[in-house]
Amino acid sequence: MFRFLSYVVDYFAPLFLIASPITSYADQIVSIHRNKSSDGFSLDIPLIMLIASVLKVFYWFGAYYDTALFVQACLMIAVQTILLKVALDNRPPSGTRGGVEHRPFSAYSADNILEDIMAGKRPFNFWRWNNAKPYFQFLAYMSCTLLFIHVLLPFISRTPFYISLIGYVGLAIEAMLPLPQIIKNHNARSCKGFRLSVIINWLAGDSMKMSYFFLSKEYVPWPFRLCGIFQAICDSYLGLQFYMYGDGSRNRALEMNQIGKSGAGMLG
Repeated sequence: MFRFLSYVVDYFAPLFLIASPITSYADQIVSIHRNKSSDGFSLDIPLIMLIASVLKVFYWFGAYYDTALFVQACLMIAVQTILLKVALDNRPPSGTRGGVEHRPFSAYSADNILEDIMAGKRPFNFWRWNNAKPYFQFLAYMSCTLLFIHVLLPFISRTPFYISLIGYVGLAIEAMLPLPQIIKNHNARSCKGFRLSVIINWLAGDSMKMSYFFLSKEYVPWPFRLCGIFQAICDSYLGLQFYMYGDGSRNRALEMNQIGKSGAGMLG
């Protein structure tokens, strides 16, 4: 039994991890494209995964962790870029979306940033832009900055502190992946627009990752393990939300039933 488990962890788990970006998000991409709407889907998901995956790629050049996790990060960048493009192309029309039309951080001052923070808003109206162009501009700026540091500032990029920093930051950001969707589901009391197949793949991936991180013979740094545990807890709660809220029809039915009882009581 132990030999079989060891075989699964050492041979099947890496293949599962490499394929997980496709198996987790392909259905979400197809669903948004087919329905011509990304309503209910949080754009913060591709934001989190793209930032985390780019940082993990640069982390590999310092830590040289398991190759399967590196390939997964590269593939995740490609899949999340497609998901972001499809979600932006199919955003529902809304007159409430404000923000920068062309450049992500233009026409802003320190006073504007402070005012936004005090008002509970995102500075620069970050990741809430009307135009699709600023989203990809921001990602390009971030990637070019990291590349500049890696290639032209080796006295920084090769230090243990810098390597550990981008590793912990990248994996901590990835660990927060379920939080925007959890908050969105909680506020709407509905999971409509977020595919059940995604959370099923997340939970299956968590099980496989935990087995691989702690049982594999390959080198897996502790940042992967700690952040993986936190993400598994959040994914489990997201699964609980699917059970509690569904697509929101259950809550609407209860509300209509309560309204009906109140009306009957007043007539009585």
